[in-house]
Amino acid sequence: MAQHPVQKNTLYVGGLAEEVNEAILHATFIPFGDIKDVKTPLDQATQKHRSFGFVTFLEKEDAAAAMDNMDNAELYGRVLTVNYALPERIKGGEQGWAAQPIWADADTWFERQQQEEEMQRLQAENRKAMEAAEELHRKKLAEERDGETEEPTETKTDPMAMAEAEVLKQNSQ
Repeated sequence: MAQHPVQKNTLYVGGLAEEVNEAILHATFIPFGDIKDVKTPLDQATQKHRSFGFVTFLEKEDAAAAMDNMDNAELYGRVLTVNYALPERIKGGEQGWAAQPIWADADTWFERQQQEEEMQRLQAENRKAMEAAEELHRKKLAEERDGETEEPTETKTDPMAMAEAEVLKQNSQ
């Protein structure tokens, strides 16, 4: 399952009593800071909230303070669960992604494509740099080997030394 980034200024508030509405939720959380939005998603069948809501603060620090103080607090006789909210997702039920419009993922798709292309470009650069370094290393080793085969002039007249030098030259080519 993909890890979703948390929204640090939006809180999930679970365990709401039936009588709690958005106004009460707003009044409960306003002591911690300025609130941008309060939502209590409704059950389509009953048109009542589903015992949870979301409170979005203007400042992350206010959301953190609210979460620290209100998690496991009591409201209308019910114990609240307060956590950072996950980003909203369109729920398709059994249909999953098929229930979303085709353009729903467009922005992130382009971003992922750009990241993928950048990653491939960097990998190609790294590959070229490694190949260049290996080639340089091979040349350096070859130069060292060639340097070893050049022996003092007195061995050039030695038939065994000349044969060994010839073999070494052939092997390095």
